[in-house]
Amino acid sequence: MRWLRCRPRLPARAQSVIAGHSFAGGWWFRVPQDPRVLDSMLPYLTVCYGNPHSRTHAYGWESEAALDKARRQVADLIGADSREIIFTSGATESNNMAIKGVARFYKSRKKHIITTQTEHKCVLDSCRSLETEGFQVTYLPVKKNGLIDLKELEGAFQPDTSLVSVMTVNNEIGVKQPIHDIGEICRAHKVFFHTDAAQAIGKIPMDVNDMKIDLMSISGHKIYGPKGVGALYVRRRPRVRLEPLQSGGGQERGLRSGTVPTPLAVGLGAACEVAQQEMEYDHKRISQLAERLVTKIMSEVPDVVMNGDREHRYPGCINLSFAYVEGESLLMALKDVALSSGSACTSASLEPSYVLRAIGTDEDLAHSSIRFGIGRFTTEEEVDYTVQKCIQHVKRLREMSPLWEMVQDGIDLKSIKWTQH
Repeated sequence: MRWLRCRPRLPARAQSVIAGHSFAGGWWFRVPQDPRVLDSMLPYLTVCYGNPHSRTHAYGWESEAALDKARRQVADLIGADSREIIFTSGATESNNMAIKGVARFYKSRKKHIITTQTEHKCVLDSCRSLETEGFQVTYLPVKKNGLIDLKELEGAFQPDTSLVSVMTVNNEIGVKQPIHDIGEICRAHKVFFHTDAAQAIGKIPMDVNDMKIDLMSISGHKIYGPKGVGALYVRRRPRVRLEPLQSGGGQERGLRSGTVPTPLAVGLGAACEVAQQEMEYDHKRISQLAERLVTKIMSEVPDVVMNGDREHRYPGCINLSFAYVEGESLLMALKDVALSSGSACTSASLEPSYVLRAIGTDEDLAHSSIRFGIGRFTTEEEVDYTVQKCIQHVKRLREMSPLWEMVQDGIDLKSIKWTQH
């Protein structure tokens, strides 16, 4: 079989973003696919269509070889063995597999799990589901900077604790947890350690052996790969056992039955390889753009709060609260910029972010928060456009706000006793 490789142009969406000043601030949670990734996928979307689990013909062997390569590419990014990589449909499935799978396999001896209050919704919902099955879950609070207290983690272990699950980089405020220290603590207590690394993989260096990580969730579209694919790292030594969530043909070492979509897996592998090559450059450039955005906004607009620790963070996720401005109103005013007031997975809710409430943010300030995402393809032009529009509309909305007028008159809003009619 022959395949003529050609370098595709940037997707139409990416071209329109650059040409039309539409800054994709949402690239933090839904990033565009890298053209190099698409290039690697195209043969398996067209002429290389064999089932990778078919062992009786060349078409199957070809797809199986592609899966093996993709598995190695994912493993190389995190310092793992390729046999420890399980392909999934994304980080949500990976998180469900890790948490429910470990809990249920060891339930005869251990029925306690530790996690944090600021985890992704799929982790929290998985834990709540296990509580209905008789498991006990400890939800650790976080400090005002979004980081956990390691002493509180130490004190939360019980004789029957089977798993600790802590997100590497928070998807709303970008704080980076002390994963290395958490891994050491878990290993000392002989408890498995799972981390949702969807927002960290390919952006910061991760090594599962150095960090003592036993299970790690990975998402394709967070690293400029295709949507609908992810992976779960499952340690072989010391061996971690899981109870599968679904039954079937026993693919993926019996842990995840179902035909693996070769094009998507190939795309994930290519995205991991590109990320490994570009990580240092991307991080430096994104840090500069993030500093540019924050400095320009805060120099022009008073009463702006950056949520989360300023040092222990990934720079591509910036969460700012604009006091005396309703976040949803600001989003509507910035409709040509892809921003959000919280996680995309909970954006349909009008409730303030549970992550911001967990770090002690006042409800009014939580309602005024905006999350900015900066990625590999973000330009200085887009950052400057967003800054200009943001400053313009914050000032306009504050001029319409009676609360802002009261503050300008020197009135302490916390001293006012509000009444309902």
